[in-house]
Formats: sequence, C-alpha cells, structure tokens
Amino acid sequence: MRATAHSALFTVMERAARKAGRQLARDFGEVENLQVSVKSPSDFVSTADLASERTIRAELERARPGFSFLMEEGGVVTGKDPDHVWIVDPLDGTTNFLHSDPHFAISMALAHKGELLAGLIYNPVLDELYWAEKGKGAFLNNRRLRVSGRRDMGEALIGTGIPFRGRGDHAHYLKLLGATMEKVAGIRRAGAAALDLAYVAAGRLDGFFEIGLNKWDIAAGILLIREAGGFVGDLDGGTDAMESGNIVAGNAKLFEPLGKLLLAAGGSGR
Repeated sequence: MRATAHSALFTVMERAARKAGRQLARDFGEVENLQVSVKSPSDFVSTADLASERTIRAELERARPGFSFLMEEGGVVTGKDPDHVWIVDPLDGTTNFLHSDPHFAISMALAHKGELLAGLIYNPVLDELYWAEKGKGAFLNNRRLRVSGRRDMGEALIGTGIPFRGRGDHAHYLKLLGATMEKVAGIRRAGAAALDLAYVAAGRLDGFFEIGLNKWDIAAGILLIREAGGFVGDLDGGTDAMESGNIVAGNAKLFEPLGKLLLAAGGSGR
C-alpha cells in the first residue's frame, strides 16, 4: 500500500528533515575532522549535531513562526502558540555517528496540547524516512508499515538501550536484561532509540524497552508504533511513557507479555 497524501504540516517537517539530513550525510564521511565537545561522560555533541538543529529550527519557524519547540540541544523555546510544540532530536545516535556507524537519525514530532499529531524518523545515510500522521497510518518512504505478527516470546527479537559509563543503574538494568534474555530469541542494542522504535513499527524488531529516555528520543517513535498497529507503555505498567521516559513497546501480541516480564523484574527501578 502506498502512502496517503501528506498534510501541509508534514510537508514542512519532511523538508526540514531532508535539508538537515543532507548536511549530516556530508559530515558523516568526515567525522575525524569534526569539532567535538564533551557534554558528560560518554555523551558527546558535535558541530554536526548543532548545525542540524539550527537548520531544522529555521525551516520549521519559517513555515510556522508561532509554534513552540522542545529540542535536545536548544531546550524549550516558547512561541506565540504554546499549544503546538515541535519536538526535535537533530541527531539521535550521536556516538554512533562519531564512530562512523551509520545507525543514526533525525527524529521530529509535532504535538498539540500534548497529543502527537505527526512524527518522522529519518536516516539520511540509508535515505529511510519513517513517518506517521495521527489516523493515517505509518510508512517507510511510500510503503505502509505494520508491526510484526509474531505471537511467541521465544521467537521475538527485542531492542533495548544499555546504560553506559556515568549513566543509569547498571545493576538494575542487568536484572531486566537477564529476565528478557531467558525468554526471547535475541536482544539488540543498536544505539539509537528513535530508530529502534521505528524498527518496531516496521516489524524489524518485535519489541523494545529502555529506561531514562527524553521526549525527543521517543515522541515520533511512539506515534509510528501506534499507527503501525503496535502498543507503547511505561515500564511500571502505566501508559505515559512520554512523561516518564521509561518505555516498553511491542506488537499487538507481545506488548503485554513483554511488559509483564519487565515489570516483574523491577520495571523502571523507581
């Protein structure tokens, strides 16, 4: 099934993502020459990251000058219209990018009074544009996406994000990982949560979980999964992963057993 027509708002988002993506693709081949500063242990921001955000913001402001922003680097920018908020991660998977690993993406969503209306996740190296609009389905470029149809946890491939040096409760995460390892066919840690969520929407992964993510990491992916027929929740059994940042996602058959498994292993650890 081919994609339905884009809305005018989504056309603005796609234009911004592709323009910023062209810059990232050019910089990707010259990683060794980039200026890199350390934000915190093992968490880097590059000139490419900042340039991508500037490009995206400029394009979105030009088209919708009153809308507000929530951005990874720039933080909260309240516009004349505080009800409409662009949620932007200009480079998800920065550490991958800096190590010449092409698994990174731009993630962008639009929310109105907290309700997600549109989202996209764009890998400029592979030219894969995952996108969704509320009520219109989810797509990869022009192909309709559906979550996988697997029913058995023993056949499932689950994505996750592993805490690293200076971040997260490593001992608690190992409990979650150990509980999951015993039940599934495989676990993948690719290093870009936005793309992992897009992969759940595309059926490449059957589920995903992670602790301590930000809204810009997950907003677009949440809408993609829901529009592809999947489910998203909180690791502690709630429904608002956007607020907690502790997310579990899966297809229609595996979301519930995966969520129960992780909850029994301690959930978010709070």
